[in-house]
Amino acid sequence: MKTASEEWKAFWTLPLAAGLGNVGSIIHIYSLGAFMAPLSAEFGWSRAEISSGITVSNSGTAIIGLFVGWLVDRLGPRKVGIFGVTAMALAFGLVGTATGSYGNWVLLWALIALAATTTQTTVWTSAVTSRFDRSRGIAIALTVAINGAAATLLPILATLSIQGLGWRYAFFAIAGGWFALTMPMVLLFFKGAAEEQFAKSGKTDVPASAHLPGMEVTEVLLSAAFIRLAITGCLFSFVAMSLIVHFVPILTDKGVPAVEAAGIAGIIGLASICGRFVTGYLLDRFPAERVALVGLSLPVLSALLLLYGQSEIAFSFAAGVAGFALGTELDVLIYITSRRFGLKRFGTIFAVIMVSMTVGTATGPLSAGAIFDRFGSYDNYLMLIIPLVLMAALSAGTMRPAPRH
Repeated sequence: MKTASEEWKAFWTLPLAAGLGNVGSIIHIYSLGAFMAPLSAEFGWSRAEISSGITVSNSGTAIIGLFVGWLVDRLGPRKVGIFGVTAMALAFGLVGTATGSYGNWVLLWALIALAATTTQTTVWTSAVTSRFDRSRGIAIALTVAINGAAATLLPILATLSIQGLGWRYAFFAIAGGWFALTMPMVLLFFKGAAEEQFAKSGKTDVPASAHLPGMEVTEVLLSAAFIRLAITGCLFSFVAMSLIVHFVPILTDKGVPAVEAAGIAGIIGLASICGRFVTGYLLDRFPAERVALVGLSLPVLSALLLLYGQSEIAFSFAAGVAGFALGTELDVLIYITSRRFGLKRFGTIFAVIMVSMTVGTATGPLSAGAIFDRFGSYDNYLMLIIPLVLMAALSAGTMRPAPRH
């Protein structure tokens, strides 16, 4: 077995390639905001009509994700990833051909749903977890953290592209730029252990991942450990996404000016990158379940600060803590899943967990908004997320340490 330094010496380019590929799963989400004004001016659409594209794509991704997870196990992540980068670049670029018909808009985003599913996190982390054992936590952190940097850069790049090229060509420019940067990296460096073992075996009638250690899907889905991880993913995603979406209005309701509130909310993204790397470091040195217990409990402090804080310093600290915890969630779920159930059917298993997370992200912001509409305040929502966060943390954090497969 390789040491951590030997793993990085041999495969240091793999998490970089995987991270760039993983940007395909969010490129449409973080770019769309910059296009809202020009699309509204061009077609007379409301912001809700434009934003419905995200609803279409996220719903489709949740449904198709299970099939893509199976494909990763069957064909290996490399083939799925190469197809995904190509398909996502084409689908996102095609949004620039929107005609002004709402039916055409929905169809374009349905294509994005199909393409984005083949660039989901499961695809990229399947290869990374198969190559890194001693330093798996940091490798996962690097893979996922690139999305944090992209989330910061994409709105800026989209705005500049629209100003220089117009909104139609901006879609093509962003899609083409990402493809030109990502595809060479994926072709050269995105190679997991599954494909290597598959090629050595010479067998074409078995799944690529069959040569890796781990449990079968039927064993996993019926296990208490899997159910607890799925509950963790759903509950924490509910809290995390609702906090992200409603953080600015929570602060403005507290009397913070809109510009300052937006600046404080920006701390969440920066803190999430820090949270990923710190979590990755800890995962390689301490039981992952204990890291999850502490890391996923942190939004309790954020909720309390937002409830009772009186200064922008307190609210900034709340944003930092929430962002750090946000950077913990996906890392610990990927790490625990790969350790507890092995890599043999990782694609399918983690795709199911991602469906549970999608349920949380879809219902969280709506629930927070409904609570505000009902009570005229976010206080009841902030009190609600405290037990939800604790349930999520305890669900994963109190399991016995996972055996190594």
